[in-house]
Amino acid sequence: MAHEAHTGASTDEPRQVGSLEDLIMARLDDDKAEDIVLIDLKGKSPMADSMIVASGRSHRHVGALADHILRALKESGLGKARVEGLPHCDWVLIDAGDVIVHLFRPEVRTFYNIEKIWSVDSAHITPAAN
Repeated sequence: MAHEAHTGASTDEPRQVGSLEDLIMARLDDDKAEDIVLIDLKGKSPMADSMIVASGRSHRHVGALADHILRALKESGLGKARVEGLPHCDWVLIDAGDVIVHLFRPEVRTFYNIEKIWSVDSAHITPAAN
């Protein structure tokens, strides 16, 4: 149920953020990311409108998740995102502008507990097929 990404120049449009979120969430779901959480940052942080946190099963899975998100952003005309952590793939951060993506190996995610920092109220979104 992914939506096409909006490729307009304005970054203030709510539809663009929603489409960016939809694109990333769909890619993570397709690639079997685990424990996907979408955190609304509007009014909480000026750095982004939302944050997506997900886990991969291994270093290789985390790296593949990151690579596929970066490719999807580029193919959708959303430009090149900034990336940190790709060489080790324990924790990869993708700054896609209005959406920040954190990809973790499960034990690293548990250690840093990003969701608790942002006091997540929303439930986990689990992929349809495991």
